[in-house]
Amino acid sequence: MKLSTVTKTLTIAVSLSGIAFLSGQSVAQNTLFQVISTRDGDDVTVSRGSKQLRIRLACIDAPEMEQNPWGQQSANRLKQLLPTGQAVQLRVINTDKSGRTVAEVYRGNQSINLQLVQEGQAVVYPQHLSNCAATQGQYLQAEARAKQQRLGFWNQAQPMMPWDFRRSQ
Repeated sequence: MKLSTVTKTLTIAVSLSGIAFLSGQSVAQNTLFQVISTRDGDDVTVSRGSKQLRIRLACIDAPEMEQNPWGQQSANRLKQLLPTGQAVQLRVINTDKSGRTVAEVYRGNQSINLQLVQEGQAVVYPQHLSNCAATQGQYLQAEARAKQQRLGFWNQAQPMMPWDFRRSQ
């Protein structure tokens, strides 16, 4: 192969991987990203090299920041689980209407999305749960246990679901 052919092939491969990274359509699970920041209980910004990607945690919904004190607690817990500089992996599902990549975020083999539900810091998002078909049962069981144990968000008499809270605003 001539040098120019090798260069073109490498350029195409790099361009395609860049497109996949930016579009969020296909990011390999074994690709490591670094946490830049967390915004609330279900939104994190990660980077790989010089590229940044805003992630909406898939299949869950965290209380809104204005849902005191639950929103702030959820945000604080996500910040503890994903501190700045933490290495994470993604299972990308799609892109939302705000342009964020929707993904399950993993620290090692632990799904951060699932952990938030287990701890009562987020709830299952029924409208999008089919996107997590392989882990759907785990999410539903985790939520049922958190509810039963009245953990986090579930430790209130009549919890208002985050999507209902947003609709009421």
